[in-house]
Amino acid sequence: MKIFVTGATGFVGSAVVRALLNAGHEVVGLARSDGAARSLSAAGAKVHQGDLQDLESLRKGAAESEGVIHTGFVHDFSKFKENCELDRKVINALGFTLAGSNRPLIITSAIGVLPAGQIVTEDTRPLSPSANPRAATEEAVRALMDRGVCVSIVRLSPSTHGEGDHGFVPILIKLAREKKSSAYIGEGKNTWPAVHRLDAAQVFKLALEKNTRGGIYHAVAEGGVESRKIAEVIGQLLGVPVVSKPPEEAAAHFAWFAHFAAMNIKASSKQTQEKLGWHWSQPGLIADLQSTYFK
Repeated sequence: MKIFVTGATGFVGSAVVRALLNAGHEVVGLARSDGAARSLSAAGAKVHQGDLQDLESLRKGAAESEGVIHTGFVHDFSKFKENCELDRKVINALGFTLAGSNRPLIITSAIGVLPAGQIVTEDTRPLSPSANPRAATEEAVRALMDRGVCVSIVRLSPSTHGEGDHGFVPILIKLAREKKSSAYIGEGKNTWPAVHRLDAAQVFKLALEKNTRGGIYHAVAEGGVESRKIAEVIGQLLGVPVVSKPPEEAAAHFAWFAHFAAMNIKASSKQTQEKLGWHWSQPGLIADLQSTYFK
């Protein structure tokens, strides 16, 4: 199949491109810079010039494809709500282009948008209305489902890890270096689901090939890794003390990241494994942290 991929040079998107190419698909990747175009060409993909702000370029890329995987997102947390609304517009542009066909559209969402305090499954929905701006993504997808678009969702783990990661774990490492201590909140029993980027990429590939209308899949290898265990490994590898911060002191240590440091989610991928025949093969978060993040 000829697949159009947004975010094709990103942390997850580049792994998706590799998985698709290895499976024999033709990949056309969205590129907003000459550097991104060179990277895609070197990987063996074709280049489609444009960016997420240019909805017409997205429509053209989708129209010329046999399927679309949308992994692109503007990761600027100072404009988080604005970027979540941009994602809604992007999804609408892609979905309306594919409407009336059986061409698959795979959208990236996040486990973190789901309600806390329970083991979330593929059947769990974001709260409506939701205080989390990221819920805009799944709201847009549900609207497309109602219109009969052949759209599916892949929810990524809060810690999607591996070489090249710029997400949650690198932020904790940077904070530990700056603060001279590796911290967790309270007893540190709050958990993050986790998956290696290469394993997550296989979920996208399999979801595309399965092409089930309204499919929802969890890229989750570990249902919940305790924050204390993460902090302990970081402290050990950096040679700094591991400390507990009371909730009222979390903001002083973690600053804008305090909300994410306190995130407490457990997730299942049982249905995803059964429906797609998916299983992870890459290292878990703690093993990857020990071998990859301190090279």
